[in-house]
Amino acid sequence: MKPKAVKADIASKLVDKFNEFEKELNGHSKSPMHTVRKNALEELKSNGLPGPKDEEYKYTNLVKSIEKHIDLDNVSNDSSLSDSEVESFLFDNEDANIIVFINGLYAARHSKIISPVSDLVVLDFEEAFMQHPEEVIAHFGNYAAKYKDPYASVNTAFSKNGAFIKVSPGKVIEKPIMIHFISDTRQGIPVYYPRNLFIIGERSEVNIVESFHTFGDQPSLVNQVTEIVVSKEAKGSYYKLQLESDNAQRVDNTQIHQRKDSVFNTYTLTFGGAMVRNNLNIALEDPHCETHMYGLYLIKGNAHVDNHTVVDHIMPESFSNEIYKGILDDKATGVFNGKIFVRQDAQKTNAFQSNKNILLTDDAKMNSKPQLEIWADDVKCSHGCTTGQLDDEQMFYLRSRGISAESARAILLHAFAADVLETVKFEFIREHLDRIIHERLH
Repeated sequence: MKPKAVKADIASKLVDKFNEFEKELNGHSKSPMHTVRKNALEELKSNGLPGPKDEEYKYTNLVKSIEKHIDLDNVSNDSSLSDSEVESFLFDNEDANIIVFINGLYAARHSKIISPVSDLVVLDFEEAFMQHPEEVIAHFGNYAAKYKDPYASVNTAFSKNGAFIKVSPGKVIEKPIMIHFISDTRQGIPVYYPRNLFIIGERSEVNIVESFHTFGDQPSLVNQVTEIVVSKEAKGSYYKLQLESDNAQRVDNTQIHQRKDSVFNTYTLTFGGAMVRNNLNIALEDPHCETHMYGLYLIKGNAHVDNHTVVDHIMPESFSNEIYKGILDDKATGVFNGKIFVRQDAQKTNAFQSNKNILLTDDAKMNSKPQLEIWADDVKCSHGCTTGQLDDEQMFYLRSRGISAESARAILLHAFAADVLETVKFEFIREHLDRIIHERLH
């Protein structure tokens, strides 16, 4: 269904901003990349931005939230972060390839690539277009455009900076790639559009971790698109750690395309943000693909987190497993909409989906909608969701053994989240998340 335009002045402001953006591109405004940008802008002009009458954004009115918190006429992406302030966001014992972006701009002096360039190419997206134009154009916008999300169109129109990662065929990247996106709101309200392209070569293996942080108390708006190509027999994991402030507005589109015999894991872990929308779309384009999707959202206050996922089984003998869990406190609101498509040619598909939520107060709300559409007959598929409060019998059992109510609550909630946390491969990431959860639960 075609989205209806809501509050045309927002779209008009974005069009005006695009005209300003275009003037800053100098000679690059005639490049093939800019043609993709202009096509995306036309999509925005035609469709506008989605409102509450649009089914896909029924429970998440981003336009209203942006209007309330973000003044697009007074944006400032200036930053005065010191070295020590940047380092405060890095994880303990972070033995990794490190990439840092501050208010959307690549911070070379805070970044460090330790894997050999013959195995791994890491560039800012703008620089990647200069050095690998044919490869970037071959993929840029091809995947995100298929899902017709209006916010992905906005990102494509304004795309300039972000992470370009290319793993050479047959290479195993032993060290994870850590990408830190930091919003510095002390100079004003930052608005930026990270664009990522990850190309994982045949028979290669890599683990990519994105973390998002905020410095300062003012609002921010980040609209990100990530396109990931997982080639034949490749393996990898992609972690998204959303650790932003309670004033952060975020919309995130991730498109993953897997080829034959590939195995890929995704983690969407949300512990902050005022309004967060995550769109995760995975296409299993060839036989024998395997994908695992893990999600955990631990939110409080008036936070709103919306996870929309799509797994598209196109060819036979593939497997997908999806586990999303949420803990909602205070007046927090959660949304989960998970879709599984099994196409006619996708015989012998196994697809499983689970969404479970715990509400810690009567004011917390959860809207969950699992969906399953099957056109094949030789398949094994299941989906389900549960939403409730902590088990009184389990609480009584712990309390009867001398454990305080607060500690008993924390033990049960941590056990609830363990299904997701135990699958995290890297110990230093798992320890970092454990600390965050421990502090939040206590």
